[in-house]
Amino acid sequence: METVQGIGELREILDASDPGCSVGLVPTMGNLHAGHLSLMAASLDRCDLTVATIFVNPLQFGPHEDLEGYPRTFAEDHAQLEDAGVDLLFAPHETEIYPEGRSAQTAVSVPGISTELCGASRPGHFDGVTTVVLKLFNIARPNVAFFGRKDYQQLTIIANMTRHLNVPVEIVGVDTVRADDGLALSSRNRYLDDAQRAVAPRLYATLQDTADALRTGENDLPGLERTALGCLQAAGFEPDYVSIRDALTLAKPDPHARSLVILGAARLGRARLIDNLCLERT
Repeated sequence: METVQGIGELREILDASDPGCSVGLVPTMGNLHAGHLSLMAASLDRCDLTVATIFVNPLQFGPHEDLEGYPRTFAEDHAQLEDAGVDLLFAPHETEIYPEGRSAQTAVSVPGISTELCGASRPGHFDGVTTVVLKLFNIARPNVAFFGRKDYQQLTIIANMTRHLNVPVEIVGVDTVRADDGLALSSRNRYLDDAQRAVAPRLYATLQDTADALRTGENDLPGLERTALGCLQAAGFEPDYVSIRDALTLAKPDPHARSLVILGAARLGRARLIDNLCLERT
């Protein structure tokens, strides 16, 4: 696996690859776990050449969020990527991505759902995500890019951005990897102490209970959301939201809509956990 920090060096390597070689891109912020490695595996299976990126993007952190404390485990990450068979790692410094500084960077903003759900409690977060992702697309010029379905809103926003701006990159969502008890793997799970870790799977379990109610014909969507929030509070979470949305657009659905996604976000100690569950009603 080759590791580069400069845009020019990355492009030289990619330009020297075989004509017609398909390039898969997997953007990450490092601190890799099995969920990230599933994205690498999807790219390796689909594409001729897989490029992983590690960049802790400051634009997607709010003023009181954990940018400085975000875990940086480059040596371990490098070893995992090499073992996985990734072809190329792009690990730039901030000055390479934002050479004129953060405040001077042109921002990319997807209207509508970027300010809802997680966007409501993290203003500007998704603008930071779409800005850096578009830059990475322009830098690496991949054919396909892989993102986890655990952050369903992010995946939807990136797909919208790509479509709106006619970016010639196929966006592929990869299924969430979970622990045996159902907890979605996340870099922020490391903030959970033993007692909180035992409670954390209740987030997904609550989404499952909501899905079961929808499958049995319950159409009072606001009522189901309120019930789910109460369950999370009773379990010890500080819930941000539970929301039932259209699975394709993330718009608020008709009560009888068939393709739905249930999204939830809640704090448990220092950790802010997110999860989702898609379902098709008959």
